[in-house]
Amino acid sequence: MPGSTPRPPVSTEALLPPQHRWRRYPGIYLALTRNSLSRDMTFKANFLFWIFVELLWFALQLIFNNVIYLQTDTIGTWTKWEVVLLIGTSHFIQQIFQALFLVNCTNLADLVHTGKFDFMLLLPVNTRFLLSCRQIDITGFISAASGLAVVIFAATKLGLHPSVAQLACYAGLCGVAILIHYSMMFVMASVSFWSIRAEGVMMAYYNLFSIARIPDVAFAGPSRVFFTLVIPMLLVSNVPVKVLLQTVLDLKTVMLMLGVCVVALVFSSFIWTRALRQYTSASS
Repeated sequence: MPGSTPRPPVSTEALLPPQHRWRRYPGIYLALTRNSLSRDMTFKANFLFWIFVELLWFALQLIFNNVIYLQTDTIGTWTKWEVVLLIGTSHFIQQIFQALFLVNCTNLADLVHTGKFDFMLLLPVNTRFLLSCRQIDITGFISAASGLAVVIFAATKLGLHPSVAQLACYAGLCGVAILIHYSMMFVMASVSFWSIRAEGVMMAYYNLFSIARIPDVAFAGPSRVFFTLVIPMLLVSNVPVKVLLQTVLDLKTVMLMLGVCVVALVFSSFIWTRALRQYTSASS
């Protein structure tokens, strides 16, 4: 009616009984995974090409690090193989994030601006879940395996013998790092509800991933604070690696990373809720 205020869209999942909502999600995610695998296998040449590109880029990072250590023995307190461990961890985290979430976040802007987001709201499933998980990049998992192999090789060179607790903490913090990347990128993607330039913001954030493979001692003052608390690139890789390197767990840095993850998740949820209230369909 003229003069009436448009109501924000609501997903049709809200019409389902609460007890039937969440039990469907493992099956839905499995179906999405199968669809992604079928799509990648349809274009095998493209699939193999991107694996080659990712592995080549990773190899170049390791070669560059080797060139640096031809001129010095340490960067701050970090030795050559400790930095290799850091690069491998950073690559592993980045590639798992890319496999699970990157394509989905970057596609949100196109869905909003073309009006396809309207159809997503009509599906009887949580809209954020569908947007975040609808596509999976299988090549990311293969590339992540190379990062994990480098981590194991570097740990062998360092003579590390981590305990089961250290390995569990390392794996858990890698998962936390992926959630931090996802939350930050989802916030950037949600900017598309207000701006047509969201893709540039997302790519700017993605380009900052290179900072995650640099030892935190290379930063000082405001830059270190900024890349620790505002854009937490120095936390996502450095903290898991320190768990493997240190015999005594630094609870302060671990708790800081967990706190940053919680804040990022809550903030992304807040922005997403505001974005849905802002959106009144492409035809409005």
